[in-house]
Amino acid sequence: MCSIHANSAREALSKLCTLPLLAGRNIDSDFVVPTVATSIDVVVHCELDRAGKRRVIEIIALSGQSSGSTLEARSIFALRDGLLEPTGGYPSKTAKFRRAGFDPATVLAGRPA
Repeated sequence: MCSIHANSAREALSKLCTLPLLAGRNIDSDFVVPTVATSIDVVVHCELDRAGKRRVIEIIALSGQSSGSTLEARSIFALRDGLLEPTGGYPSKTAKFRRAGFDPATVLAGRPA
């Protein structure tokens, strides 16, 4: 688990792919993008409201695939009318969730695990 400052979940992924390129010529996006795609499962985006309180506004799940410099990801939870709700999207990489004792279908349906 880590944190990164970004204005959206997808921007966080973009930063994760860009920052290693600052290391110099020995590393390029052909290595970084697929590595990020396969090593990140979900991104939880939080915002800081005017009162200084943090809240989750979106959760996206990566598929593990990339196309050029684009990481494939889908929104699985989004803030709607002040509530974080399932979007109907489903994570592609479910084996890790199951090994940790979580059934993604149950969690995404809003039922207790």
